[in-house]
Amino acid sequence: MEDTEIAGAPPGTAPPRPQSLVLAFFGNHVLDEDGRCVYSGSIIDVLGRAGVGEQAVRSTLTRMVGRGLLRRQRQGRRMYFGLTPQAKRILRDGSRRIWHDGAVNEDWDGVWTLLGFSLPDSWQRQRHDLRSRLIWYGFGALYSGLWIAPGRVDVSAVVAELGLTDRVTVFHARADETTTDVDRVVRESWDLPAIAARYTAFDRRWTAWEATAAHTGDPVATRLLLVTEWLGVIRTDPRLPARHLPARWPARAAQETFRRIAAQTKEPARRMAHRILDTVPEEPQEPEKPDDTPSPTTP
Repeated sequence: MEDTEIAGAPPGTAPPRPQSLVLAFFGNHVLDEDGRCVYSGSIIDVLGRAGVGEQAVRSTLTRMVGRGLLRRQRQGRRMYFGLTPQAKRILRDGSRRIWHDGAVNEDWDGVWTLLGFSLPDSWQRQRHDLRSRLIWYGFGALYSGLWIAPGRVDVSAVVAELGLTDRVTVFHARADETTTDVDRVVRESWDLPAIAARYTAFDRRWTAWEATAAHTGDPVATRLLLVTEWLGVIRTDPRLPARHLPARWPARAAQETFRRIAAQTKEPARRMAHRILDTVPEEPQEPEKPDDTPSPTTP
């Protein structure tokens, strides 16, 4: 996509990756619809409203089929796309992060998850994949081979999926605050200014947009762009304990803005999607075969 103003979004919004928008589309309109597949033309229409060209949508759908995230289903001369079990797992995880966990962690019980790993120097891809997944699950690097996250984080399935079970050790522990400056650990393990800047930028853009006539436009495109950008913000936020964050942490205001606009667009987007989306029931699939390819970290 070109770096131009996107219809339905605040000025200055960076063009989202097409795959992120496709996943957000399926999360918004397909995941909870009890096994529906969507006509490719409908997907092209909706993503076109969000600034993605037809060819980019078609190539993205093809790549996502190849990566095991979408499945094709032909009905007559039309091609429909549905979610694979792998994609459903990714979207449900993203949905939990968006709608249930929240961006502000005020109920932390003092427990940390520590994960240590040792990989051969030649395992560059495995190291990159592991670090990417750890960041998604809220870990920061305490030392090069020792990562830490607030709370009891279960990464056993992720580690097994990457084939690294024998290379990883996990502990749950509490810091000895008589000898450990937890505020310093948080500052050094995570890039707090960068995280805060993303929340501040999101809040400013969408608050300004809300105050203009733009919010009366296309609710499907607006909600798609809103959810995609919000997930992009929170996926890099480990939900650190509020007590160890700077005063006036901007996640709270940004979350209020997100939830307010999400509530405003929910029903209008649902009604419009019902009118414009061509869907059919998905046909039974063969049992999913084991896949050694790491799943993406960005819904």
